[in-house]
Amino acid sequence: MHFEDIRQRDARTISFEFFPPASEKALERLRSKLDDFISLAPSFVSITYGAGGSTRERTHDLVIELGQTGQVDPIPHLTCVRQTRSEVQTILERYASAGISNLLALRGDRPVDDPGEPGEEEYAYAIDLVRHIRSFNESGIHPDPRGFGIGVAGFPEGHPETPNRLKQLAFLKEKVDAGAHWVTTQLFFDNASFYDWRERCDLVGIHVPLVAGIMPITSMKSLHRMADLAAGTNFPARLQREIYRHQDDPGAVQKVGVEWAVEQCRDLLEHETDGIHFYTLNNSDVTMEIFRSLGIEDANALR
Repeated sequence: MHFEDIRQRDARTISFEFFPPASEKALERLRSKLDDFISLAPSFVSITYGAGGSTRERTHDLVIELGQTGQVDPIPHLTCVRQTRSEVQTILERYASAGISNLLALRGDRPVDDPGEPGEEEYAYAIDLVRHIRSFNESGIHPDPRGFGIGVAGFPEGHPETPNRLKQLAFLKEKVDAGAHWVTTQLFFDNASFYDWRERCDLVGIHVPLVAGIMPITSMKSLHRMADLAAGTNFPARLQREIYRHQDDPGAVQKVGVEWAVEQCRDLLEHETDGIHFYTLNNSDVTMEIFRSLGIEDANALR
């Protein structure tokens, strides 16, 4: 289902992110959790794409498998780092022929072992990828006359490579003007940052749905990993105080992290946020716990 149709059906989208498992055992573990995730009635699910396209085939296979269930709309991430224009075109053709309706267009992370500048036939930025997808949409190859729905990333607390916040919003507006249908944010723990960013988006003329990215802290390890992966993210003092107070008790750390995520979600819903996107790490237990704490059976109650 094209994002425009999802949005028409769901005034507020509730969605989940998965990553493609690296082994058959991990894949079976995810499959065993899929019924739990689907029972929560998400608007869609997204599937990540490893640095430099390292999970290309696994991402593709999981997307197709999920799409064939007929129970959920899968949205693959597509990155441009270390992929040529012709490779991007081939991927678009494969997804179009499989009936995939939407893509999340990202620059992506450069591989640790190959951090150099993009090659002559490679795109440097997400805006280039958005323009390529729009051109593909206009070609009429996709079975939907509208082509792919296009999502892009937003950074309420800034991007480490673009500390100038004015330029950062200008870059986001370029992506929206180039054809993006919605924006999904980087994870954040301070809702005030999101609300301020949302207002600044409005001021510069960004008027597509802005979907808030939520990722609960489940362990001390996950806390430090988030700090590395989402550089610039603010960890409020109250959250840090509670986490470190219980750092020797894994169960208590997860409880604090989940309660914080629940508090964020309640506040986001009260502030009429366009959507909430849960970074699940393929863990349905934590996601279901958040829903239970919100007092709901599935996402239909949040729309």
